Amino acid sequence: MRYLMAVWDGGGATPPNLGVARLLIERGHEVVVYGDPSVAEGILATGATHRQWPTAPQRVSSAIEDDLLRDWEPATPMGAFARLRDRLVTGASGRFAADVAAAIDEATALAEAGSGAPFDVVLADGMLFGALVAAEARGIPNAALVGSVYLAPNPDRPLFGLGLAPARGPLGRLRDRLGFALTNAGWDTGLRDLNTTRARYGLAPLKHVWSQWDRADRVLILTGAAFDNTAPVPANVRWVGPVLEDLPADGALDLPPGDAPLVVVGLSSSYMQQELLLRHIAVALAQLPVRAVITTGPAIDPADVPAAAHVRVVRAASHTALFEHASLVVTHAGHGTVIKALAAGVPLLCLPIARDQPDNAKRVVRHGAGRVLSKRADASAIAQAVVDMLATPTYAAAAAALGERIRAEIASGVLVAELEALPGRALARERAGETSAQEDPR
Repeated sequence: MRYLMAVWDGGGATPPNLGVARLLIERGHEVVVYGDPSVAEGILATGATHRQWPTAPQRVSSAIEDDLLRDWEPATPMGAFARLRDRLVTGASGRFAADVAAAIDEATALAEAGSGAPFDVVLADGMLFGALVAAEARGIPNAALVGSVYLAPNPDRPLFGLGLAPARGPLGRLRDRLGFALTNAGWDTGLRDLNTTRARYGLAPLKHVWSQWDRADRVLILTGAAFDNTAPVPANVRWVGPVLEDLPADGALDLPPGDAPLVVVGLSSSYMQQELLLRHIAVALAQLPVRAVITTGPAIDPADVPAAAHVRVVRAASHTALFEHASLVVTHAGHGTVIKALAAGVPLLCLPIARDQPDNAKRVVRHGAGRVLSKRADASAIAQAVVDMLATPTYAAAAAALGERIRAEIASGVLVAELEALPGRALARERAGETSAQEDPR
């Protein structure tokens, strides 16, 4: 089949999407990926064809000044949230829809002229609502790819982003219903933009922004069901296991010599003003009898983080390869780093900064696979936590047990089955009368 993928440079959310492209290509399908120039190398490394977005907002390089959201600039979390909504999800939905619709129409026209093939399926990053609108309007089977835990507002799940535990009792359920209403209210500030885009393509308006996911044939959650909270969700949602893809790194990395425990540090592949925290971690590890590899990400110069004879500091390295040798991972608790560590059975010391990280960190703790420290922790507190965790085997045991369950999900093949069944899913919905003009289900 021929797949059209729509992705953006979303930091740790990008590699799982590229891993999906690689998986499809390995199975003999053709994949064309519309994506930012800053991730072109990663797209091409999968064997897919890369096309730059013609009009949609995009990141042209990994430089800090080219970041699309710059979500570290607003003074409040609500300000950062508004940037995501307005610059990507709803405010830019018209431009993403126009680019995807044009790609579909071009391929269809070439196929009708006998000089090409149409797209059979559209796969869009779950944040690119405009791409999902275009696929819905053109009647192309489609799925939203979500490289994290389930994050849509839901009355049966805790408010996203605060690290809250699942509800227990009437007060907990009331908390979640109130959180659902508040979250929808924040997102629905962008509803007019999204419905304007939908109207442009002849689609019925939605009652809530996140109802756009309900219009997809599938919403594929690229994480372990064993890690996430699988409370009741819409019928088109599936947990399909994580995709453990790494962005390209420069050559192989020699580990520090010796046989001391290896600690791997990763604080996001996108910029989050993490320089001071990286330095605190480096200072902490330099005084301990461990070996360490610190990855800074593309936005931070490794020279700005103090190294030592047994502490290597690099811009990028394959986390999947490093975790095979690691005894502990120190991280901001971005989903990509967390799920790769857990899949390898490695415990985590989490220092969440923002975004989805508090939720991921608290899940790690609830599974017994790690600890949480404040992002303001100093070198002494970090060093003590590392020592304590390395000396406490229950963390590694819990991580190993969870990792076994996650690897079983990956090996099950459910992701491939869902991806390759999408045309049939769409046909079944059409025969059942689930057209795009149907009233919004929520």
